[in-house]
Formats: sequence, C-alpha cells, structure tokens
Amino acid sequence: MSEPIYAKLSVRIFTDRKCFGPGVAELLRRVDRLHSLRAAAQSMEMAYSKAWTVIHNAEEGLGFKLLHSSTGGKGGGGAAVTAEGRRMLEAYEAYCEKLRAYGAEKFAQIFDFYGKTEDSAP
Repeated sequence: MSEPIYAKLSVRIFTDRKCFGPGVAELLRRVDRLHSLRAAAQSMEMAYSKAWTVIHNAEEGLGFKLLHSSTGGKGGGGAAVTAEGRRMLEAYEAYCEKLRAYGAEKFAQIFDFYGKTEDSAP
C-alpha cells in the first residue's frame, strides 16, 4: 500500500507586500507567553535581529503596531502584544482554522481515488 498523502495549507496575508503569516503569528504567540521578543526569538532558534525585522516589516505593511516594547531598567524590559496585534492574530488563526477544515473536506473529496487500485474496485 502507498504511504498516505495529505495537504498542508499555509496562509500569508498581503498588502502591497507579504506582511503576516505563520512566522509572525508564532512570534506573537511566544511574545504573549514569554513577554519578550528576544526570548520569543530564542525559543524559535531565530536571531533577535531577524525577529525584530519580521515584526517591523509586518507592522509597516499592516499600518499598525503588533508589539509594545519597553526598554530595560529596574524591572527589565519586555514586550507585549498590542490590542491590534491580538486582534490580527485571532483573526488570522480563525481564518486558518476555517481554511484547514474546508481544505481537508475538499482534499478528501478530490483525492478519494488515492490508494485505491483497479484490482480493489468492486
């Protein structure tokens, strides 16, 4: 028997350029949990400079801030997802969930022949 096949959908949001996708979403989730862009980047094995660039480019493309950052000091620095960033992330996740469900249904319909041989047909 053949190995099972599957589809993997990936969503990217564009304005005049790519500005939001799986990488930005994962960074925001981790910043939300870790309260630091540096820690979020490190947990993804990404350079802080790359994480900062990814967020900055997304903010420029979208036209609003995704993160609010504070610099170090007595309590240390940190980052938090803005209300707009949270709304964007929640909308992105809801959209992806609906697309995955729809995609799985269509995949099952369109590729229903896979794994069936002429010998096994009734």
